[in-house]
Amino acid sequence: MERLQKVIANSGVTSRRKAEEMISKGNVRVNGKVVTELGVKVSGNDIIEVDGVTINRDTKKVYYILNKPREVITSVSDDKNRKTVLDCINTDIRVYPVGRLDYDTTGLIILTNDGELANKLMHPSNKIKKTYIAKIEGLLNKDDIDRLKRGINIDDRKVEIVNFKIRDKDLVKNTSLIEITIIEGRNHIVKRIFESLKHPVIRLSRIRLAFLDIKNLKSGEYRELSLKEVKKLYSL
Repeated sequence: MERLQKVIANSGVTSRRKAEEMISKGNVRVNGKVVTELGVKVSGNDIIEVDGVTINRDTKKVYYILNKPREVITSVSDDKNRKTVLDCINTDIRVYPVGRLDYDTTGLIILTNDGELANKLMHPSNKIKKTYIAKIEGLLNKDDIDRLKRGINIDDRKVEIVNFKIRDKDLVKNTSLIEITIIEGRNHIVKRIFESLKHPVIRLSRIRLAFLDIKNLKSGEYRELSLKEVKKLYSL
């Protein structure tokens, strides 16, 4: 017996968090009856419907790493008809992004139908490291650097900055290129870090998540993760 939201997530329909929302809203039926309680457990013989569609528990698990281009939505659909990350992946299996990147942010995003792994990667307690390259306005001074070393408070909560370094400075254009590694999942967090220092972000890209990087992937390109990589992600 397993929790309903875990079964839905593992079937590749959506993430566990989203599955919980769908259950609470009454969008899920078990053996023909609407279930809204999150603690319900189901067996392998139970028939589960999500939005009127019976889920297939035997769907093959797939894992992709995508170098997301600019002006692409990190979502499975968009009511404004904008391009989504799913449009970048050629697969008949229903996948969804793990976490999110802003519309104008580029870089590494994982897409999968493995709800258990998605939940592990997104859960704050697992402290997954994420590394970004930020092009910012202005040059960092000693006070800026000291504040980054101490940690920046956003909404009265300190951001866990693992490491940062200045990769380049353009004295003529008055811009800097900063590499920063954080353990965070809050929206727009990198932009908000530098905004708090009065150095707005001009361009942002995620180059690494845990041990994965996008060195060999051009913008818009993707590849499947190897079994070894998937096992390593599970071990984090």
